[in-house]
Amino acid sequence: MTAAPPAPRAVVAARLRQARVLRGLSQREVGVRMGMDKDTASARISRYESEGMSISLEALFELAQALEVPPAYLLATSPAMADAILALGEQSAAQQERFAELLGVLGELSAKKRNALIEKVLSPTKD
Repeated sequence: MTAAPPAPRAVVAARLRQARVLRGLSQREVGVRMGMDKDTASARISRYESEGMSISLEALFELAQALEVPPAYLLATSPAMADAILALGEQSAAQQERFAELLGVLGELSAKKRNALIEKVLSPTKD
């Protein structure tokens, strides 16, 4: 039996907190970057992080911009997906397209061939 997916509010709260801490920003700084009043910004971000308040889609996009992360990062349900989104988001639009092509090709390979290719790419080279 598979585990139930995390609640959306919990996912956003965890990713928000993680990105904010990694960027070295206070809750107040994030809120101000989103255009909130400096006197209420900290409380609002705190409510998002504690799952005490829902976030609108518009606010989610503003939050992503304030944290300098792709909006999809805030919705990633696993650490691996979050890391992949951040890595892809750091690339140019052209590189993002190429990586998307590559993922499509990898997905079409048999599991055995795909795993062998991934191991070859990720294993340390012996020059």
